[in-house]
Amino acid sequence: MAVYRTVVVGTDGSDSSFAAVDKAAGVAGDAGATLVVVCAYHPASRQDVERAQDELGDEAYQVVGSAPAEDTLQSARDRAAKAGATNIETVALEGQPVDMLRKVVKDRKADLLVVGNRGLNTLAGRILGSVPAEVARKSGVDVLIVHTT
Repeated sequence: MAVYRTVVVGTDGSDSSFAAVDKAAGVAGDAGATLVVVCAYHPASRQDVERAQDELGDEAYQVVGSAPAEDTLQSARDRAAKAGATNIETVALEGQPVDMLRKVVKDRKADLLVVGNRGLNTLAGRILGSVPAEVARKSGVDVLIVHTT
């Protein structure tokens, strides 16, 4: 089996994606590899920001912009450390998940990409495409699809 040096895993904060983080952390820990946890997000519209500020006041920062992604990444980092990863980096990027995962794989010269299987066997996933299927086709590196559902 190949020894991986850089493992990239995507998370959106769902239980399914956190299961993928756990698996990726175990692989990275066993290999002594760097684990890069990625969360792609879309910025909130001005209308959403104003509505959040009206309803939440000073707490609005928690649900707009990149704050939810940063919170997700902190939770993922904590899980990864518990699962055995020792060198953990996190990246929040604005954009589509597949595009951002491919970008990080390329930029970090990763040799393994880990994703959960959510959406892989759904009707919507078959019609519209799913993150696991798309990254498996387009990433150019080994892809581990973790059975999470």
